[in-house]
Amino acid sequence: MTHVRIVRRVPPRFSLDVDFPIGPGSTALYGRSGAGKTVLLESIAGFARPDSGRILLDDAILFDAASHVQLPPRRRLCGYVSQSDSLFPHMTVRQNLVFSARRWPRLERHRRVSEMLDRFQLSAAASTRPRGLDATGKLRCSIARALVAGPRLLLLDECGADESLLRQIREVTQAPILFATADLDLCCAAADQLLLLDAGRILQRGASLDVLDRPASLEAARLVGVPNLFQASVAALDPVRNSSRLEFDHFTLTGPYIPGHLKGDRVWVAAAAEALRLHSGPPQPPNTVAVSLVRASCRAHSVLLEFSSGIFVTVSHDEFARRKDNKDWQVEFPPEALRVL
Repeated sequence: MTHVRIVRRVPPRFSLDVDFPIGPGSTALYGRSGAGKTVLLESIAGFARPDSGRILLDDAILFDAASHVQLPPRRRLCGYVSQSDSLFPHMTVRQNLVFSARRWPRLERHRRVSEMLDRFQLSAAASTRPRGLDATGKLRCSIARALVAGPRLLLLDECGADESLLRQIREVTQAPILFATADLDLCCAAADQLLLLDAGRILQRGASLDVLDRPASLEAARLVGVPNLFQASVAALDPVRNSSRLEFDHFTLTGPYIPGHLKGDRVWVAAAAEALRLHSGPPQPPNTVAVSLVRASCRAHSVLLEFSSGIFVTVSHDEFARRKDNKDWQVEFPPEALRVL
């Protein structure tokens, strides 16, 4: 079992307080700048000492405040790639890898170094010092150096690894990977599990798409960028029809049944911009709200439309081109698109 349960206070105001397992495969640690991602990774790697708690790696104790266990980084068998270049500048690429592989016998060390140079396209630069590499080459060298030691856990701190490089890492090692990122697309593409970290606390943890599609709280929804967040009153509940009636400030909608709530309760409702549908003219489908267009913001592969009442809808460039001259805008809220937080 690999598990992290720690508290670390960073004066004057910040405190990291987390408790989570690290499973096989890749786990993404997502949060804004200052959420505590680097402090957490440094605590696991042994570069920072928590105030309390315990860190287990494959049932081996790396840190335990109660029993005063604090293994030094070199004995933790955690590969760590930081945000900044940490290669030894006076050594060549090969020498950097040989240094990291020094715990292996000579023949095994030579085999591992040669394999990593080849896998990460560094063979041609093996005799080059780090200053002769571009940013991509330095990153590949840093990752190869971390992997050549045979780590039991790989930690990547917003180092710039993309989906392709993370996939390549998975082909090289079976060790769990915990990587910090501010890229939600990368979380979806490369992570089996997603941890949402905010102000030193884990807001939500689970399969990446489940967390993004079903935020468990208002804070989690805001963190993952759900634009449609509204407060509503529960006007009616019908468990037989599995439905509810939700009254917002400017409109009323039918939503899914909300277990554990009573008529009159105030709730927050989230709806993904891509889950809403645009209409114009009669007939109007159920759960349709008449709106006016405030602005259209072009994205790389879509257009984000902002309507009155703070409603956002994502459409393709082609659909917006067809509808941009509309005078009668209507937005449909499919009941299954409404998430009560």
